[in-house]
Amino acid sequence: MRRLLTFATAVATTWIIGAGTALAYPPDPPAASTAASQLATLTVKAEGSTTGYSRDLFPHWSTVSGTCDTRDEVLKRDGTGVTVDANCEPTAGRWYSVYDATYLTDDSAVDIDHIVPLAEAWKSGANTWTTARRQQFANDRTIAQLIAVSASSNRSKGDKDPASWKPTNTSVHCIYAREWIWVKYTYKLALQSAEKTALQQMLNAC
Repeated sequence: MRRLLTFATAVATTWIIGAGTALAYPPDPPAASTAASQLATLTVKAEGSTTGYSRDLFPHWSTVSGTCDTRDEVLKRDGTGVTVDANCEPTAGRWYSVYDATYLTDDSAVDIDHIVPLAEAWKSGANTWTTARRQQFANDRTIAQLIAVSASSNRSKGDKDPASWKPTNTSVHCIYAREWIWVKYTYKLALQSAEKTALQQMLNAC
């Protein structure tokens, strides 16, 4: 019974590999009930266009300390046994990509995914932000906006929202929805109707 309770508690708060095994990935998002409340407050409207969009309008990766930038810091945070050289480039490490339940040992096969993609943010309201605000969004490690995943899963996702793409690893749909909602709520980004419906369905998995 104790093991089952430990697993249930872990599922409620963080990414899971298997029974009782939690990873120190992005900061834990709010609980499903809070996420549902946050979702209800978000503006629902037709999605904007990508007119004028460029990734360069979201400066990343920002220097964090010394030679380490945001990408380097996420690789260190999300991996196990990570060692780096003088340029803060990984020389060893192991990463678990929760999107597709895949282990990686080559950092060149690892992408840092924006939970809410930059183009999606642009279409949801970031087109009106200052460059400084977009830079903060693109490098934000204080909420669950950045995560190390396999390059293949990240490129499959592209700039799609949950109405068009979900992790193939269905066991993480609950936490993925909670993180997506947390980011949009924090940055006051809008939703389209199909996106909201998909998020509500994913929260039901919680």
